[in-house]
Amino acid sequence: MSTNAFFELLFLASLWGASFLFMRIGSPEFGPFLLVALRTLTASLFLLPILISKRQHHQLTGRWAQIFIMGAFNTAIPFALFGYALLSLSAGVGSVLNATAPIFAAIVGFFWLKDKISFAGILGLLLGFFGVYVLMSGKIANDGEALILPTLAALGATLCYSIATNYTKQYLHDLKPLALAAGSQISATIMLLPFALMFLPDEIPSNQAFYSVAALGIFCTGIAYIMFFRLIATIGPTKAISVTYLIPVFGLFWGYLFLSEPITLTTLLGSGFILVGVGLTTGLLARRR
Repeated sequence: MSTNAFFELLFLASLWGASFLFMRIGSPEFGPFLLVALRTLTASLFLLPILISKRQHHQLTGRWAQIFIMGAFNTAIPFALFGYALLSLSAGVGSVLNATAPIFAAIVGFFWLKDKISFAGILGLLLGFFGVYVLMSGKIANDGEALILPTLAALGATLCYSIATNYTKQYLHDLKPLALAAGSQISATIMLLPFALMFLPDEIPSNQAFYSVAALGIFCTGIAYIMFFRLIATIGPTKAISVTYLIPVFGLFWGYLFLSEPITLTTLLGSGFILVGVGLTTGLLARRR
């Protein structure tokens, strides 16, 4: 991996890690549905001109039914679930739970696409879920049942990501990544806007909340997607997916730096188990060894 690609990978992880910070700021004021609807709308307006300039918009013709299914599980539902979860969970914890997506992807792929899971992969699944238990057990014990539903919502979001990944592999593998990204954001916006209009906030959100929406849509979604596609093209998907390991690091750091969220030993232990589990499940640790 070149130096430029390495720093691009770091920057991408910092953007996706920051998305949990911005959701933590914006969700209490906008509400989960309006926040994510504005995020996907902003991302759509950012990506659509690029899609047209690259002459890839024709790929979406005749595929909108499949695009809507993918957009629901890849964007609309998980974004809304994370928006709800981050009303209660910290930005750092949300970013760590997000890292379980490859674990769920392996499980869904096993039952749906009959993908094989190695012994190391099974061990990774167990370690990953044990890490979730370690990460959340102390917090739930302190805050009671108030964190159970938000935690399940965050895990439900990562499950949706895994369903979208396997659905795309099965039915949309012939579409280029930019077309998939733009189609996902556009279809998610159409699905989310009716719910957003049903749950409008009682007061006008602060400037900080509006800045968070803009950052989510332009930087954490639009630019981040483009950077991810560029990395896939330059270093390959296997190395590009290693960004999964870096997102929780930045998520915890941004939460500590801007929201004064504590980073406890339990948080670090749980995060470590989850990331090792992801590495074993995806086979990345085995390949590196």
